[in-house]
Amino acid sequence: MGSATTICTDKTGTLTLNRMTVTKFWLGKESVEKDGYSSISTNVLKLLREAVSLNTTGSVYRPINLGTEGLEFSGSPTEKAILSWAVMELNMEMERVKQNCSILHVEAFNSQKKRSGVLMKKMVDNSIHVHWKGAAEMILAMCSHYYNLEGEVTLLDHLERKKFEEIIQGMAASSLRCIAFAHKQITEANDASGEIQQTLEDRNLILLGIVGLKDPCRPGVKKAVEDCQYAGVKIKMITGDNVFTARAIATECGILKPDLEANDELVVEGVKFRNYTDEERMEKVDKIVVMARSSPFDKYLMVKCLKEKGHVVAVTGDGTNDAPALKEADIGLSMGIQGTEVAKESSDIVILDDNFASVATVLTWGRCVYSNIQKFIQFQLTVNVAALVINFVAAISAGEVPLTAVQLLWVNLIMDTLGALALATERPAKDLMDKPPVGRIEPLITNIMWRNLMSQALYQIAVLLTLQFKGKSIFGVSEKVNDTLIFNTFVLCQVFNEFNARKLERKNVFEGIHRNKLFLGIIGVTIILQVVMVEFLKRFANTERLNWGQWGACIGIAAASWPIGWIIKCIPVPDRPVFSYLKWNNFC
Repeated sequence: MGSATTICTDKTGTLTLNRMTVTKFWLGKESVEKDGYSSISTNVLKLLREAVSLNTTGSVYRPINLGTEGLEFSGSPTEKAILSWAVMELNMEMERVKQNCSILHVEAFNSQKKRSGVLMKKMVDNSIHVHWKGAAEMILAMCSHYYNLEGEVTLLDHLERKKFEEIIQGMAASSLRCIAFAHKQITEANDASGEIQQTLEDRNLILLGIVGLKDPCRPGVKKAVEDCQYAGVKIKMITGDNVFTARAIATECGILKPDLEANDELVVEGVKFRNYTDEERMEKVDKIVVMARSSPFDKYLMVKCLKEKGHVVAVTGDGTNDAPALKEADIGLSMGIQGTEVAKESSDIVILDDNFASVATVLTWGRCVYSNIQKFIQFQLTVNVAALVINFVAAISAGEVPLTAVQLLWVNLIMDTLGALALATERPAKDLMDKPPVGRIEPLITNIMWRNLMSQALYQIAVLLTLQFKGKSIFGVSEKVNDTLIFNTFVLCQVFNEFNARKLERKNVFEGIHRNKLFLGIIGVTIILQVVMVEFLKRFANTERLNWGQWGACIGIAAASWPIGWIIKCIPVPDRPVFSYLKWNNFC
């Protein structure tokens, strides 16, 4: 996640709260306010109650003698919002409506057609009716007439249709999800043929009304989006809503900048993206910021294209149909609340609160883990390079090594285990989100790391070889004590260099150190263990006791790595990786 360059996110429940409420209702060309439902024609009111009660996957539980206070609604957030509106505003009694009708056939909602329908028979007169519900522009295209406020059926000609399209666009531009209801009575002749039960009539319907549902953006989502964008990560919103709603929500969340709203290349419908040629898709995928009216396959296509372009892609998903996209993505992020088990199994990370702000947190921690790995690699390479060179040079020049096998094992124990713990527990720093993403092809060991580790390793090699060949005369000690000085200085150099490894680029290596109690504790334990090793484990470690002056010399030499580190970090390095200068093909 620390290398992610693009995040493809859902809208509902991730960027928004997933708490939908009906805030607008249009009957014909009239907007009906809260206190205006009593003016709706009785016939239209009855049809609306049927449309909501019968064509739904939700339900209403009404406790006895509690009125509307104890009502409980179940289903998807959209279904619950519509049911709540119908019960509270239209005085719908769901059970009574169902008792007076029988359902003959149901066409379930699907993400391709964006609609659901139901064929029903009224018990009173055995008349057959079809009710449709779905995306407003889809339902409008199926209608030839509409009901007005007085309950009159009016022809939906080209001019009237344009007005309804403007109403839908206006609601969508206000970040509302638009759902329309349509109705038609089927003749008994059609019913008697038996064909109508297989395919529901979906032409020449009468538009009942349009509701607008508001799903507020989550608090803090705009800042989280801005933080990701500031960190160089592109945010792409993929939603099933129409273009106008998608554009409005993306602007509200900060994904789409207000001055770029009119740019049609940034917002595209799923079907259009799907119908592009492979070349067109690869050319346009980087520019697309919002994909509306998309299907799970569109999301999969986008992820695949982005990966082919070299992006490291993170994807959020909650449905079973999102599994291919979650699998295809470099980092799959499923939703812990709304997500299905299939989505969770297909993902790498489960976001427990379904909040985009948590996705931004995952990005920060991903970068932190990546940075901590780099710190530990730099630290370990410094230790290993110094130890290898010292023992190698000493072996070929003097025939013996200053660091024994036990001492090298001791160094590996305290530096590999305790050093890894100390550097791996660094919490995210503020500057992590100031850098561009690493991407897919950047080397793990950067030029900055090579500069740091080589300078420290060279310093340690120079000092320890000086002690190896001149230590006895400088300090006036025996060979055994000199070897102990070399061992002690080497270990203390790693202790001081561990501070340098905390910050790969910053000169102030002590910044925020008081917040990392574990790091300080590990440094303290390492020093105590080294004192025990030198002073009390003479036979085991093959060491000699050192006096206060000798300990002071060891500490002084090791502490010099701090100013050296500060000076070295003033030296600029090229952006191009060191090994890219080598022409490997010349050696093939």
